[in-house]
Amino acid sequence: MLQQKSYQAKQCGPHFFEPKGPNSPKWYVVDAKDHVVGRLATVLARVITGKHKPTYTKHADAGDFIVVLNADKVAFTRNKWEDKLYRDHSDFVGGLKTKTAREMLERHPEEILRRAVWGMTNKSNLARHQMKKLKIFAGSEHPHAAQNPQSLPAGVVRNTVVAKAPVQQA
Repeated sequence: MLQQKSYQAKQCGPHFFEPKGPNSPKWYVVDAKDHVVGRLATVLARVITGKHKPTYTKHADAGDFIVVLNADKVAFTRNKWEDKLYRDHSDFVGGLKTKTAREMLERHPEEILRRAVWGMTNKSNLARHQMKKLKIFAGSEHPHAAQNPQSLPAGVVRNTVVAKAPVQQA
């Protein structure tokens, strides 16, 4: 009796992904306005790692590119604007710098989503490469119109991004 072999994605050259063909990455655009950061980050992490595709392979990059707009209009639930802390260390004694989510929104609004998605990926060279597929912009304009990004398909989104929960705005 013959068994069908499972599909294994291949790493193709320096890109980690197949640049051409049916498994080449697609471009998607997401509007982050009024979406909860953690719920949006789970969807973004799934798409850039490729877990939304049937051709997902753990050791190869099968993910797609994502352009996130309006990152400065994201939302947190409850009191996270004041309670959530972002910590950076300079590796010197006493070099710990702490910012609240509201301070981070004022200075680097893209970094809130970037850190949330990074926390949901594996910490490896492949994940660092996959994070480069995430393009986050504070406003509603982006320079990736030539790639013709589409909106996320319904199978990828599930109910997390479509259904809007009551949130507190900054």
